[in-house]
Amino acid sequence: MRDKIDSRTLSVEALNERRRQAVKMRLQGVSVNETAAQCELTRTTVSAAFKAYEAGGWKAVDNARRGRPSGIGRTLTAEQEREVLRPIRDRTPDQMKMGYPLWQRQAVAKPIRDRYGIELAARTLGLYHERWGFTPQRPIKKAYEQSPAAVKKWLDEEYPVIVASAKAEGAEIHWGDKSGLRSNDVRGRAHAPHGQTPVVRVNNERHGLSVISSVTNQGTMRWKVFDGALNSDILINFVKRLVKGTKRKVYLILDNLRVHHSKPVKAWLAEHKHEIEVFVTANSSTPC
Repeated sequence: MRDKIDSRTLSVEALNERRRQAVKMRLQGVSVNETAAQCELTRTTVSAAFKAYEAGGWKAVDNARRGRPSGIGRTLTAEQEREVLRPIRDRTPDQMKMGYPLWQRQAVAKPIRDRYGIELAARTLGLYHERWGFTPQRPIKKAYEQSPAAVKKWLDEEYPVIVASAKAEGAEIHWGDKSGLRSNDVRGRAHAPHGQTPVVRVNNERHGLSVISSVTNQGTMRWKVFDGALNSDILINFVKRLVKGTKRKVYLILDNLRVHHSKPVKAWLAEHKHEIEVFVTANSSTPC
């Protein structure tokens, strides 16, 4: 047996098509009950469609869009919504001297309250966020030291020179970076009787590892895992392994960490310039 489709879930166009089909069946002498069953409409809808046809012809059969017009009953006007959205899309709260690092309901509520004197409940703000297409997401951490303008300038001016030089020498470009891993014990919620908080045995010891890696423009990746902070010896060991066995010269692009400018690293690179050259960007994070 075919599942009955709720006509309320249909678009206006689909519903009107069913109403027209119902009128055609009634004109052919099909009963109201049979028409309603075949068109998956209520008897009331079938009767209403047929009465509309009798009164005004086929144009009268079609329903206009159902429900109240968009925007009716909202607390904020369309113009107020546009004014609220503008800074949310272009800036962060701390740039507006607000006490919030990221946009959240309380942060959005403040300029609405200050500017329009409107106090919106948290649930209402959630509905506005959903309507605007905003979803809760884990923020990406971005270094304050990174300058988008400097990154763009580097990509537009310095990187093309590196590419041309690598092509002339038959070198392979690598993008290098360092990241850390830590074994934090994260527990979620658990069900328990009311008033009896569940207890979970955890290991208080935390272990951390660091990874220095490089990836080429073709997606080939190489990495080295180590303990502690990156220092000159670890970096030199990594670049030694990076060039070992390679048939092409390596152009390694790194960010502006202090260790990348250390005297031991510079001395080693000067001795092996025929194997590898390192290019340090002007920002704390590489633009890749």
